Amino acid sequence: MADFFNAQMRLAALSQAAGNPVLAVQINQDKNFAFLEFRSVDETTQAMAFDGIIFQGQSLKIRRPHDYQPLPGMSENPSVYVPGVVSTVVPDSPHKLFIGGLPNYLNDDQVKELLTSFGPLKAFNLVKDSATGLSKGYAFCEYVDINVTDQAIAGLNGMQLGDKKLIVQRASVGAKNATPTPVTLQVPGLVSTQVQMAGMPTEILCLMNMITPDELIDDEEYEEIVEDVREECSKYGAVKSIEIPRPIDGLEVPGCGKIFVEFVSILDCQKAMQGLAGRKFANRVVVTKYCEPDCYHRRDFW
Repeated sequence: MADFFNAQMRLAALSQAAGNPVLAVQINQDKNFAFLEFRSVDETTQAMAFDGIIFQGQSLKIRRPHDYQPLPGMSENPSVYVPGVVSTVVPDSPHKLFIGGLPNYLNDDQVKELLTSFGPLKAFNLVKDSATGLSKGYAFCEYVDINVTDQAIAGLNGMQLGDKKLIVQRASVGAKNATPTPVTLQVPGLVSTQVQMAGMPTEILCLMNMITPDELIDDEEYEEIVEDVREECSKYGAVKSIEIPRPIDGLEVPGCGKIFVEFVSILDCQKAMQGLAGRKFANRVVVTKYCEPDCYHRRDFW
C-alpha cells in the first residue's frame, strides 16, 4: 500500500521533495481499514485528492482520523484534482446533483456508468443503508465539467428504469424546468441490455439480461429455459404465450437474448414487472420493460 501511494503521489506531481512521502502504514485486516502516515502536513492534505481511487479492484474511501485536529491556517482540502479519480465525497455546491428513484439492485458501477455517459465524474456517492449495505435508491454526484450538469438533468430526469422513474435535479436549488429527452445507455453488468423508456403498461413483458444467445442453441437447454420462464411468470398471473428468439448462423435475429412473455391481462403483466425487475437469474440482474402487443404479434422484436 505504501508503494502504491508513493507511486501515485509521484505520478500526480504531489511529492514535494525527493524520496517517499508515505513514512508508515498500519493495516487492520479485520475491519478493512488502514492508517497512512506522511512526512509532511501539506502532502497529507494533497493525498486526500485520491479519495475514490481504485486499489486492487476496490474504490478506497480516504478520510481524516476521527481524532484529527486541524492546524490553524492550514487548508483542509486538497488543491488539486487527480484525473480519473472519482471522490466518494460530494461537497455542497451549485453543481451537486441529486439522483433519486434508482432501482435498489443497481450497484455503484452501474449508476456511475449511467451518469458518465454525459461526462467524467469528479465525485459520486450512492447512499446505502448502514446496517445492510444495500442501496437506498438515491445518489449524489458532481461532474468534472460543470457545463454538462444541465445536459445530464435534461437527459436523465424522468427516465424510466424498470418500474421506477428517475428524479435528477440540483441538490441545492431544487428541480429546474427541463424537458426530459429519451436517452439510450449501456449499463455494465446488464449484458446486452439497454436502459430505455419503459412506456405505458401492456400485457407483453420483455425480460432482458436473463439469458445469452449461446444458451439458446441447444434444443434441450432451450426447452428448459422456456419452462423455467413459464413457471416463474405464472406466479404473477396467467401466461398466454412466450417467445424467446433463437440465434441463426449468419443472421442477425431481432430480440435474440431477450424473453417476451404475453399475459392474459395488463394487471398480471404489471405484477410480473414489479416482481421480476432486479431479481437475480443465473447471477444476472433481470431488467424489464413493456412491449407493444402489435409488435409482439408480428414478431417485431427489435
